Amino acid sequence: MRAGFRLRDIAAAIVREPAALVGLAMVTSYALIALTVGLLPLRDPLEVSAQRLAAPTFDHPLGTDALGRDLLSRILFGARLSMRVTVLSVAAATAAGGALGLLSGYLGGWADLAIGRVMDIFFAFPAILLALGIVAALGPDPNNVIIAIAVVYTPILARVVRGPVLALKARDFVEAARAIGARPARIILRHILPNLLSTLIVQVSLALSWAVLTEGALSFLGLSAQPPAPSWGVMLNEGRQYLEFATHLALFPGLAIMIAVLGFNLLGDGLRDALDPQQR
Repeated sequence: MRAGFRLRDIAAAIVREPAALVGLAMVTSYALIALTVGLLPLRDPLEVSAQRLAAPTFDHPLGTDALGRDLLSRILFGARLSMRVTVLSVAAATAAGGALGLLSGYLGGWADLAIGRVMDIFFAFPAILLALGIVAALGPDPNNVIIAIAVVYTPILARVVRGPVLALKARDFVEAARAIGARPARIILRHILPNLLSTLIVQVSLALSWAVLTEGALSFLGLSAQPPAPSWGVMLNEGRQYLEFATHLALFPGLAIMIAVLGFNLLGDGLRDALDPQQR
């Protein structure tokens, strides 16, 4: 086996798994809303009105908050911020963790030892506490949340990549490439990396769900977007004091976070089952 799963193989695997299909539909909806929300005929998410704490009506399908701002508009615009933080942080973690895992597994020796010990330092801290510490040190800002999530997830992806690389570099097709004089960079990019594709796709989809949840948690604690920004975590924090008589203020932002996280989890679990060689 020289090449790993190709895109058409992944698409076929998704079609075979109902959970992956449902997750893909949820994630696609989340992404489309985040990308096109500025084009939708919505109210200004920062516009205040006299209709404060209004229950859902035809004019305000999800009701209004304590300042009379339309909750539907704020939730949909909040998807854009959530998607930006989630995608950028996981992309950075994938690039850094993937590179470190490839180097650690392929080079072995002192390089593997050094990278492994550095990664162990990060693993010594609970993930959410490490993210909290980084954002607290850098300051409350969505860009700092991106850095924090990327730092937390880089060691995880490095460890996930390293294991398969150790097994792949001993395979016959890699030994054959090395015997004919292929450079290490070419072996890694042309022979090892394609075979890691399925593992990376599954892990990245699960990392995205964790990133959505973490961004929401940090926003809730006031360490990400600041009011009046339309952020799901901020809306949850603002709505908790009105739970007794305006439950919708916390209910709908919480559902938005739940749906996004569930979509990524279903997609990741479905892909893991579909791409498992033992089930093919």
